[in-house]
Amino acid sequence: MKLGGGRVVLGGLLVFHIRDDRSPTCVPANVLAETARCRKLVPMSNATPEDEVLREIGQRLRALRLERGLTLDQLSEQTGISPSTISRLETGKRNPTLELLLPISRTYRVPLDDLVGVPETEDPRVRLQPRTINGREAWPLTRHSDGVQAWKIKLPYSTRPPQLKTHEGYEWLYVLRGQVRLILGPQDLILDAGEAAEFDTRRPHWFGSATTHAAEILSLFGRQGERVHLREDTANTGAKSEHPAHPAHRAPAASPGPGASLGA
Repeated sequence: MKLGGGRVVLGGLLVFHIRDDRSPTCVPANVLAETARCRKLVPMSNATPEDEVLREIGQRLRALRLERGLTLDQLSEQTGISPSTISRLETGKRNPTLELLLPISRTYRVPLDDLVGVPETEDPRVRLQPRTINGREAWPLTRHSDGVQAWKIKLPYSTRPPQLKTHEGYEWLYVLRGQVRLILGPQDLILDAGEAAEFDTRRPHWFGSATTHAAEILSLFGRQGERVHLREDTANTGAKSEHPAHPAHRAPAASPGPGASLGA
């Protein structure tokens, strides 16, 4: 029995590719029928990310309507949108345009962002607790532990002799309050409030309060050697950067990172 399209049923077998130059392919007809039935029961999913978003919006719209005990007809009367359109919105078969969502938003008294499920914006504020490291209070100003890290550090006055240290990385500091003594190799420097310095932490260094009062600094530390450069203002003739080095010590200086550099 010929079925057309190059297929013939012979003795319970479905024969494909009936051509003179090719051998026929035979498949039991009952197996093919079962395969077709299974495909109808479990269709292949070709859903796109956009389809998933529409489905979620539809589920949200339906849940809001049911929470308020409204039928499609009742919501239609309040919004001016036909029941069939509302049904298609809820099943994800209709694009939720602004002109459709606005009256629904007003009826439900729900912001549009809640209807479409806009993700909440992450709070950018960093509220981490200060840590005490080697007798110094350090406030982390970044959440991440990789890349350049920012710290606010309080430097108490200490009578212990400086102990220079070295470690991998690059550091930058800015004096917020007080005076800071910075030792970088053979250099012994003083930085006042408003002055900044940077250096390679592989060089021996130490820092601390230069007076009997505590000092505070802002520190940026890059473990992989990331640098924050102090640049000269080329717009002004020969003018230095906004926060030049101390007049008596025009040289790069040490910056305390939260790691080994926090040793007093």
